Amino acid sequence: MNPIYLEIAVVVLGLLLLAAESFAGPGRKSGIAHPAITGLILVFVATFWIDPLAMDVTAPYARFYSADFLAVFFKQLALLSTIVVLIMAQEYAPVVEASLPSSRRGAGLGEFYALPVFTCAGLMWMASAVDFVLIFVSLELVTISFYILVSYMRQDRGSLEAGVKFLVLGALSTGFLIYGITWIYGVTGQTNLHAIAAVIPALKHAAAPALLFGLGLVLVSLGFKVAAVPFQFWVPDVYQGAPTPITAFLSVASKAAGFVVLLRVLQAFVVVPYLQEKIMLLMAILAGITMVFGNLAAIPQSNLKRLLAYSSVAHAGYLLLGVASLGAPFAGMAVLFYLGAYLIMTLLAFLIMAVVSKTVGGDDIADFNGLNQRAPHLAFAMLLAMASLAGVPLTVGFLGKLFIFEAAFQQGHFVLIALGIVTVASGFYYYLKVVRAMYWQQPADPEAPEIPVGVAARLTIAILCALTIWLGVYPAPLLSLIR
Repeated sequence: MNPIYLEIAVVVLGLLLLAAESFAGPGRKSGIAHPAITGLILVFVATFWIDPLAMDVTAPYARFYSADFLAVFFKQLALLSTIVVLIMAQEYAPVVEASLPSSRRGAGLGEFYALPVFTCAGLMWMASAVDFVLIFVSLELVTISFYILVSYMRQDRGSLEAGVKFLVLGALSTGFLIYGITWIYGVTGQTNLHAIAAVIPALKHAAAPALLFGLGLVLVSLGFKVAAVPFQFWVPDVYQGAPTPITAFLSVASKAAGFVVLLRVLQAFVVVPYLQEKIMLLMAILAGITMVFGNLAAIPQSNLKRLLAYSSVAHAGYLLLGVASLGAPFAGMAVLFYLGAYLIMTLLAFLIMAVVSKTVGGDDIADFNGLNQRAPHLAFAMLLAMASLAGVPLTVGFLGKLFIFEAAFQQGHFVLIALGIVTVASGFYYYLKVVRAMYWQQPADPEAPEIPVGVAARLTIAILCALTIWLGVYPAPLLSLIR
């Protein structure tokens, strides 16, 4: 099957959902989530029948679109993330409805389920983009969808503030991207990444400053997308203000797509030694300051969303350490494994947060006090998520960090490894604050009823918990998928 049919299927699904939403009655909008989840599951299953070699390389779109195994892997990540986010959105729907104007109650949820599908299509195109034109178009499809989703709770001031900040800074990062692409095109005369890689070795040495300047501007834009320091200042406010399912989507799928674009762009520019040396040095510096800042900023946080926001910055640092070590034979696999592990443990944490905050009405760490007494299964699942994010052995998060550090060791990044070990140790403190609240603190209301969990959410939590432990003990299935 031609890989391009995957995106076509997702876009058609999104259009059908919008059409169904238009004709559905006010009380039936929430039903849009079920066909959305079912359709994406079918597309995900279809990815295992994709043959990257079946694509017609003479087709007009082949200059912009790649269907290699890396692209298929990231498409699977995007589809899985969107499926879990839609399940999360079903659980979080009462909070979203309560924040809408009274005239829209019961009628304002259709787009909340349809827009993530279009976002997923953009993420899948980003995974296959090998031309700056398609990178820009797919990135804008994703970003514009997120502008709407972040500020979806229009009666909530935090959501509106998050939407405005994301809009302003997203537009700024887009400006950097366009300006950088312009410089690169001016030097090389190409926008296709493969063509740029072929042209660079023939360029004169005098063209290197202009080329590096253009690449630097593109990296600034991608730094915004992956939340690397010093481009992370939008993260805590946007993560806290956005609806919890959208925060999870930003944290996982958007970051993964940003990293696949980063990998493809760097692959085109490291074809000559003098560029490779400068670029990898820059990646190493970014990795170091991102790891340190993300972990230190997370320590004093009392709001779980802000804690996970700075945690997201810290994990971007570990991923950048893997990118800075791409000369090592194992580095590429380490980065992809870490992204897969990060998807599992982060979606698990946000799914539990969405379920709990729907009932308790807040997302501070204090709102999780005594969770073990009210919902032992949710407390245990959150314990697993926090342990994996911290890097406790026998979890998938531990192996992810171990593989990254192994690749960095092969490249001789001993200072960065030392920084990474120290920051991982600091991560234990703030992740275990959540565990302490759940198991050692008393609930604010001992008579509070048990927290309800939907069937789909309960099944998803069980699967994510099983994957967290299984892949932490036996990582072969994920490694074989990556290979």
